[in-house]
Amino acid sequence: MLMAAVMIGVDPHKGSHTAVVIGAAEEPLGELRVRASKTQVDELVAWAAAWPRRTWAVEGAGGLGRLLAQQLIAAGERVLDVQPKLAARVRLLEAGDTNKNDPNDALSVAVAALRSKASREVTADDYTAVLKVWSKRHRDLSRTRNQVACRLHAVLCELIPGGHSKEISAAQAAKILDQLAPSGAVALARAELAAEFLQDIRHLDAQLRDTKKKLAAAVRASGTTLTEIFGVGPVIAGTVVGDVAGVSRFPSRDHFASYNGTAPVEVSSGNRKIHRLSLRGNRRVNHAIHMAAITQIRHRHSEGRAYYDKKAGRGKDSQGSAPLPQAPDQRRHLRPPPDRRPHGRSLPGQGSGRAPGERLCIQRGQLTPRMPALRTSHSRTRHQPTT
Repeated sequence: MLMAAVMIGVDPHKGSHTAVVIGAAEEPLGELRVRASKTQVDELVAWAAAWPRRTWAVEGAGGLGRLLAQQLIAAGERVLDVQPKLAARVRLLEAGDTNKNDPNDALSVAVAALRSKASREVTADDYTAVLKVWSKRHRDLSRTRNQVACRLHAVLCELIPGGHSKEISAAQAAKILDQLAPSGAVALARAELAAEFLQDIRHLDAQLRDTKKKLAAAVRASGTTLTEIFGVGPVIAGTVVGDVAGVSRFPSRDHFASYNGTAPVEVSSGNRKIHRLSLRGNRRVNHAIHMAAITQIRHRHSEGRAYYDKKAGRGKDSQGSAPLPQAPDQRRHLRPPPDRRPHGRSLPGQGSGRAPGERLCIQRGQLTPRMPALRTSHSRTRHQPTT
């Protein structure tokens, strides 16, 4: 007799993993909890041997459940990746017992994988995992360096009037510290602290250079053509390819735009058709696309700048986007997020005098609002003059 196909949902944790198996009617057929150890996969596979036609659904197979999912694949199992938000929706709509515990979480994961079309089959790690490792390392080091540089700026403000007004480098900081002549115990302590921050910056700069070399080598080894696009270097290419992993999993360019957060979100009501900027999607890929767009816009010979100027000439505001990097198969165009402005200009509605949703026009070669954000009818100065 042919055994029915089952779905095994797994709720992974750092110290343990809970698995629940369900049938086609979502009825629980078994449950197991194993410790996170070297034998975790052997225990799970041996327990699941009673259901030969099985599929595993691991919550967050790209995060906390990555190791377990990869071990199951190595053991010859079929594994699906279930996003935590899908399992959360199942728990929300569950009419019965909705207590938050590991068995119920694993059951929700199994139901979500069984009913949802959004579950993605997990594949064995390849070059994209290497790109993701080194791009994350570069991102973490960059953030740490920015923190240290900000702390150095704060100390310099206490040592010299006005501090250092621009972005500081290790050479500039060394020159400033060499010219200092601290007097007193407090000033001397601050100068010593600034010197330690300088050493941290030099160390982080060396680590960033080394990491960028490794990332560039990994990008070349991957064979991607993304770096052929103007404005895309090893860091941006590594971030995009590492997170996307395979553009073929997106049915169309619209699906990919929704994934990276560059597709507008419709918030229409009645006869009003309104689209707003999306804050969803993969923000790392979104930021990488934005940086490539800014690079293109800053260089007048690029195709992105020509497209940007064409849209600006038609009266478009800053939401006119430049065509950007294509995915590795050279079929899909990435567009920069329209919620950023080049050359450090303020965001719409923030310091530009623009009311939310108001269109811009070109005046004296710059994009400016047609009317001020605060109109006369909105002001109290007509009735209550202030000094």
